[in-house]
Amino acid sequence: MPTRDVLIVGAGPTGLVLALWLTRLGVKPRLIDKTAEPGTTSRALAVHARTLELYRQLDLTQVVLERGHKVPAVRLWVKGEPRARIDFEEIASDLTPYAFLQIFPQDEHERLLIARLEELGVSVERRTELIGYRDEGDRVVAHLRLPDGRDETWEAAYIAGCDGAHSIVRQTMEMGFPGGTYRQLFYVADVQASGPALDGELHVDLEEADFLGVFPLAGKGRARLIGTIRDRPASTESVPFGNERSLSAERAQTLKFQDVSRRIIDNLKVEVEAVNWFATYHTHHRVTEHFRKGRAFLLGDAAHIHSPAGGQGMNTGIGDAINLAWKLHAVVAGRAPDALLDSYELERIAFARRLVKTTDRVFTLATAEGRLAGIIRTRIVPTVLPALARFGVFREFLFRTVSQITINYRHCPLNAGQAGRLHGGDRLPWVAVDDSDNYEPLRAMTWQVHVYGTANAELVTWCKEHGLPLHVFAWGPEYEKAGFAQSALYLIRPDTYIGLAHGAGAPDALERYLDERNITI
Repeated sequence: MPTRDVLIVGAGPTGLVLALWLTRLGVKPRLIDKTAEPGTTSRALAVHARTLELYRQLDLTQVVLERGHKVPAVRLWVKGEPRARIDFEEIASDLTPYAFLQIFPQDEHERLLIARLEELGVSVERRTELIGYRDEGDRVVAHLRLPDGRDETWEAAYIAGCDGAHSIVRQTMEMGFPGGTYRQLFYVADVQASGPALDGELHVDLEEADFLGVFPLAGKGRARLIGTIRDRPASTESVPFGNERSLSAERAQTLKFQDVSRRIIDNLKVEVEAVNWFATYHTHHRVTEHFRKGRAFLLGDAAHIHSPAGGQGMNTGIGDAINLAWKLHAVVAGRAPDALLDSYELERIAFARRLVKTTDRVFTLATAEGRLAGIIRTRIVPTVLPALARFGVFREFLFRTVSQITINYRHCPLNAGQAGRLHGGDRLPWVAVDDSDNYEPLRAMTWQVHVYGTANAELVTWCKEHGLPLHVFAWGPEYEKAGFAQSALYLIRPDTYIGLAHGAGAPDALERYLDERNITI
């Protein structure tokens, strides 16, 4: 019976990144997708700073920057006039090298990932469908349907469900998907247009009755409009996912751009010259009960779906993939016990639940109907938000949250210690000095030790004897500002999070950390 280390079901960005990371680490994936071809529409757009940081490890960041569009700021409009502007670089230039929002449409994104995989000898097997699988305890036995209609049995050490909101992997796991469905019907339109809102920045209209976002695309006058269509049915909060009843479903399928209310588009002074793509959709907020069951894992939309507020969906799935990939590699290579894989759920499900709650609140405020909601959106928010944005603490919180650089795993037992303001489980803070930064060594995708100051002689010897890369950075005020403790030890995980922070900088804490978790570097 044919075998492979990991069977990945679903070749969207989540599955592609998982396959790419695993392949780069020496793990052999098989990647299948039931569709005949990659997506041809620009669904997800936003690539956030944290994703760009992690993409440096895959040599993807520069090409994403070159092919996409950099959004430097967001503008809020009320009653036909711009009322507030939030400049990303002003907020976060000392937090990340990517203090902006990068627009890179999902169809182009997928093509890039597929090309990189093919360079490594891995192809997506199209029109290949997972019918179900059995967890045999020491392996997974999958039942596949091939393009010619034949059935195939395939063994793998693990199976990863990256197969979207209606995941067959999740259904086979018999895992619930609690949450709800928003009552609003949304539309998305990729357009060629002109007007003041087509200046390369992100524009959001906080109108009383409707919602509209204008997202710039690469190329002059190209943009995506995302808005609400009112007069929708009552909420379907309690209905199981997949069984929602949408009033006027037939009408929704026949809607055209000409049916969208012109008032809010006119408020933003958008002159639409051509519509290249138009679609309507409902959105949901759900998190599955567990991300792991035995040898099966759920990632991306198979594990969590939420409102489009902040453009978090694709980035969160990519984060899932990178978190799981290095752990699968450690276990498959015999460098860590299977128990290490439990930390995937512990770390990612907590973040997914927080994200769903946060985006739900923002989304509800942005789309709520009624006089009070209109007053909050059009009078209070445009006044309060710019005032708050003048405070550095608020600006930093805002950017950290949306860009996902605020994600930490402090609560997970895989991480330990504190040195300075940094804890085990924190993202390694980015610090630039002269023409370099402390992220350059992270390209290696391995465990490594960082010391900011002077490394303990015993630590230098221990790292050399155990083949653990040690990077020492000359102490400066930039590192103190970022929260580092001088000459402390920071053990960095392959996904660039801090596994251990220890102020003394001696190797005994490092050795104890690895021994307690049965991890071999």
